[in-house]
Amino acid sequence: MATYSLYLKDNIGNEYERKNMYLLELARLDEKISEETDKEERMALQKERKSLIANKKKHQHNVKLEEYRKKEDEFLKSIKAEESEYEKTLPEALNKQVRSLKARMFHHEKRMDFYNQYVNLTYEADFKYRESRIHVEQIPEIIGFIEVIEGELAQAFEEKDNIDPKDDAKMKEELKSFKREAKEKLDLEIKKVKERRREGIISSKAETNAIKELKREYKNQLKLKEYKIPSIENKDLIKGKKRELANGVKRGEKILKADVADTRRKIPVEFEKNRPMVAYLTSLIPGLGQLINGQRRKALFFFLATLFIYFIAIPYALGYGNYQGEGISGLVSLAEGGARIHKSLIFMIEGVVSIFLILIAIGLYYASFRDVLKTEKEMIKGIRPSNWFETKRTIFQEGFPYVTSFPAMLVIVFIVLVPVITTLLLSFTNMNPQNQSKFTWVGIENYRLIALGEGLAGSVFWLIFTWTIIWTLVATTLAILLGFFLALLVNNDRIKGKKFFRTIYILPWAVPAFITIMFFSVMVAPGGVITEILNSVFNARIEIKNDTVMTRAALILIQGWLGSAYVFLLTTGVLQAIPGDLYEAAEIDGASSFEKLRRITVPLVLFQIAPLLVTQYTFNFNNFSVIFLFNSGGPFDPQRYGNLAGSSDLLISYVYKLALVNQYQAIAAAITIFISLGVMFFAFLGFRRSKGFREGRL
Repeated sequence: MATYSLYLKDNIGNEYERKNMYLLELARLDEKISEETDKEERMALQKERKSLIANKKKHQHNVKLEEYRKKEDEFLKSIKAEESEYEKTLPEALNKQVRSLKARMFHHEKRMDFYNQYVNLTYEADFKYRESRIHVEQIPEIIGFIEVIEGELAQAFEEKDNIDPKDDAKMKEELKSFKREAKEKLDLEIKKVKERRREGIISSKAETNAIKELKREYKNQLKLKEYKIPSIENKDLIKGKKRELANGVKRGEKILKADVADTRRKIPVEFEKNRPMVAYLTSLIPGLGQLINGQRRKALFFFLATLFIYFIAIPYALGYGNYQGEGISGLVSLAEGGARIHKSLIFMIEGVVSIFLILIAIGLYYASFRDVLKTEKEMIKGIRPSNWFETKRTIFQEGFPYVTSFPAMLVIVFIVLVPVITTLLLSFTNMNPQNQSKFTWVGIENYRLIALGEGLAGSVFWLIFTWTIIWTLVATTLAILLGFFLALLVNNDRIKGKKFFRTIYILPWAVPAFITIMFFSVMVAPGGVITEILNSVFNARIEIKNDTVMTRAALILIQGWLGSAYVFLLTTGVLQAIPGDLYEAAEIDGASSFEKLRRITVPLVLFQIAPLLVTQYTFNFNNFSVIFLFNSGGPFDPQRYGNLAGSSDLLISYVYKLALVNQYQAIAAAITIFISLGVMFFAFLGFRRSKGFREGRL
């Protein structure tokens, strides 16, 4: 049995005694029943409680409350007619805003007189009385502000009519003359600044700042001169007063609403229900619960969610509105037994989209249910439901991150998650050259073939995986060491021409990588310059692109050179930020150059760029372009690698050949999932071991 509490709470947490004597008696009985240990006394109290509930309508307080409600209904009907009559008595020439505000003032004065009689009867009357009092106190200030600004505007318009056109034209001519003189003076001053720059008296930055300041001063002088023209000054004054009027009224209304909202938080509300029921009864129709709780604008938003759920999400999940699929059921059938034009892949994609639409629908159901349930529980405690002004303020203050990130979340769902989930599901099918249009579920068969190294595609997986690991570790480490070494070299105080060397070392990063890769590919091809030089030096026929070891070595060297520029750039920035005092202190302590490098330079550099270096490893693990552009994954060795891969292929290029060249999409999807999990795992390990991550800075 749900019980009533003796005290009510407001939004701030303050406690209030109940004004509803009927509910107060019930609360006292509930307290006695909970404390009573004697069974007979307990039963007597429960009987008294039932009798009190049965005679609820006859209770003295409820009778008074019913009379109050009837009088309130009559009052609200009569006040509309009185307000309409009052508006007729107002001068017709009165400003529309002032007319509306005076009518509101009249309305709330009448409300104050009525509800003041019942403030001790119910908190609802108390709140309405205080709400009207706030309006009565603050509306005159808004009206007074409007009247003052309107008076100033009227004076400005009167001054506009009294402007002498001849004087105005004369001032405009003077402005043109002044503008020419000021422009000539500006050009002369700019010329002087440029001469000082050519003579080496000031720097280029000082020249730029000086010219900017001269132009700014020139514009200010013109503005000051313009404001001396009566028509321009008057026009700007009228524009400013209109803006002041609009903003002032908005500000006054906002303050009024904020004060009403504060009053709402401090005055409790009493409800006879002592358990939340609306949330459960209206859970299937988002928006209905908010409407019952008196939150109409919030209800409108959730009614839109209801339309989405029942007219988009659920019908699409059931197969209505699909391009070919059958909604969620299409994930099971995969177009089996369907028409020839039906494709299993489309059924799968539309099934995945259906699942996400249903998840969004469930999220909206939950959000609506949680909102109504929370509001109901707060109302039972005594807290008033938030009005639209309070709801907006809460959204912009507390819910702003969620509101702004929601569109991005939708994009992530349909641009990122749908393809990822589709790839995952595809790995459990038999989509291959023989089953392109229609394929079926095969469970973990593809993963079994990969793990055991069986089948046409799985037999070479571990060979390619081993080479991918070697490539990732060696090529990336070489790039990091080379970039770090070059940055240390250029940062040395004894090196001359630092700008030249920095430009040279950044070129591999600045120049598009495919140009560099294609250049080296041509150079080491049979008959290429590098190949011919090596043939002459070693007096032997060397074919780099036809030898597995030499191709792999060439790829590692090329990637080491390409990747070093990025590391060089990162390291240079960090090295320049290291305070020289650290090295001076180390020298005083007798540290050698190697010790300074080991104990100061390397730790500080790694602390700053370690996360970015981790991304270099993950990038090279999936570096498709260098492999494909250099030798298309060759040289090819059918005895070891079959016809699906070359000896320099990485897993990513192997997946490309499986999926797009040979149409083994299912096994390619399984390998893709394996790659993704591996990259995420090792990236996490790398980040976790970095000092910045351990100290909570990442």
